[in-house]
Amino acid sequence: MTPNIVGIRFQPVGKTYHFDASNLKDLQVGDQVVVETSRGLQLGQVAQIVENPPLPPEGSWKTVHHKATPRDLVLRQLLQKKELEAMINCRAKLAEQKIPGVKIVGAEFTFDGSRLSFLYSTEAEGKIDLRDLRNAMQRIYPRARVEMRQVGPRDVAKMLGGMGACGIDSRCCSRFLTDFSPISIKMAKEQGISLTPSEITGMCGRLRCCLIYEYEQYVEARKNLPKRGKHVVTPTGEGKVLDIFPLRAGVVVQLDDGTIREYPHHELQPWDELEALRRKSEGPCDRHENGECTCGKEDSAKTRPVSSEPTTMVAPPPTSKRKKKRKGFRDAGKRQHGRPGADDL
Repeated sequence: MTPNIVGIRFQPVGKTYHFDASNLKDLQVGDQVVVETSRGLQLGQVAQIVENPPLPPEGSWKTVHHKATPRDLVLRQLLQKKELEAMINCRAKLAEQKIPGVKIVGAEFTFDGSRLSFLYSTEAEGKIDLRDLRNAMQRIYPRARVEMRQVGPRDVAKMLGGMGACGIDSRCCSRFLTDFSPISIKMAKEQGISLTPSEITGMCGRLRCCLIYEYEQYVEARKNLPKRGKHVVTPTGEGKVLDIFPLRAGVVVQLDDGTIREYPHHELQPWDELEALRRKSEGPCDRHENGECTCGKEDSAKTRPVSSEPTTMVAPPPTSKRKKKRKGFRDAGKRQHGRPGADDL
């Protein structure tokens, strides 16, 4: 029997986790359900119906406990109010203990109230000891198990929301991004984006997530385009590549006369290949030996065919006798002053 696997999401814009809903056949996308997780019971929303589910990562899927009732939805609203109260109390305790560089950004209760997790962020390097803060909150909420969980700056920006650095009314991470992909400065360079920090940095202080949106398209388009500084042959003459536009396959070329024009990629030819074909077909230039040629070919002496006449070898000049005589005088002087000569060694 094929199990009925559904994707459950616990946050409006969050990761989707697979659960076994074989005991509930009438589930639809958008339904609220209570599921059993490793952290206890949680209330989530059905995000998708998985037709061809992959193999479970740990042997079997967690099961869907039951479909959420009106009482469950009211209980969840009450827990959300308690989460806000717990976050305010935790911030007050943090201010009393004067722990620098730590910010409490949220609090989360499990649906059954057995666990309370405080989410915090910090810019300090290394691990921060928050045991005193956790013990203080444990005394305030004795019925729940208190935990301290550190989150990154991108998760903080996603939780807080707000306007994006590009001017859009809500940030991408708060609208549709469920996972944070690794972003590097190389992605901005490949797309020709200005490397000014204000241009490529998001509200979280990290590189913008949108740098990866078109990165693969730019990399694929650049494979067939010449690099900057390369010499190419255009329909109007030879020139040097100044800039490229990957998405429209355009190349900006500065011609030998100083003119700057843009050409489609299919109208350009590599300069080295064309020059080699011309040298092979035309041979050496007659005016190259006089220094009057500007064709850019190699010296005619290098391209001149080898003569079939035998080459006369010139013997090296003999060693001068005067040099030998001077060497004998130096050896005699060394022996006279007590130093060994060449014959004494």
